[in-house]
Amino acid sequence: MKLIIDSLFFIIIGFYTYQFILVLLKMKQNIAFPMENEELEDIRIYPQKSVNFPSYQEQKWSIISYGMILLFVVSMYVVGVVTGLFNWSFYLLLFLPLSYSYSLLNMFFIVEDGIVGGSRFLPWRKIKSFDFVPIDINHRYYGHSKEVNGGYELKLKSGLHSISLIVTSSSLKEKISVIFNKYVSKRSEG
Repeated sequence: MKLIIDSLFFIIIGFYTYQFILVLLKMKQNIAFPMENEELEDIRIYPQKSVNFPSYQEQKWSIISYGMILLFVVSMYVVGVVTGLFNWSFYLLLFLPLSYSYSLLNMFFIVEDGIVGGSRFLPWRKIKSFDFVPIDINHRYYGHSKEVNGGYELKLKSGLHSISLIVTSSSLKEKISVIFNKYVSKRSEG
C-alpha cells in the first residue's frame, strides 16, 4: 500500500513540475494575446487585480515562490521516502501547498498551441468548450465585486482541468471569442 501511495504522490509531483516547466517555456514563445496594456487591464484572475504581463521580469516573485513550493514538497517527499518516518496522512498535508499554488502566477496569455492561465498550460486540442457567463450582482462567486460587475467569466473546460478568467469589457470578450473560434475551428479541421 505504501508503494502505491508513494508512486501516486510521485506522479502528482511530476505533473505539477511538468506543468510549471511547460508554462516557463511557453513564456518564451510569441504571445498572440494580450498584446496591449488595455487588454491586460480588462483581464483578471482575481476580481480586484488585473493580470500581469507574461514576462520573466513581471512574474519573477511568483516564479520564485512557485519554485520554492515545489522544492519544499519534493524535499519533504524525499525525506519521507528515505527515512520512512511519515505515513500516508503526511502526504495529504503536502497537497495543500500544491492545491493553492495554481493561481500564484497572475497571468493569462494565448500562444499558437494553447492557453496559459495561472500556472497551467492548456493545449487547444484538450479544450472541450469555452463559455462566457455574464457577471451581475447574483453571480455565484464574483457578484459582490464592483470592479467586475457587468463583465464576463470565461470558463475553459477540458477533461481534467478548467481555467476561469474574468473579462471586464464587451469588446475584449468579442476579441477573445474570435481568437477562440479561430483556434477551435483550426483544431477541428486538423
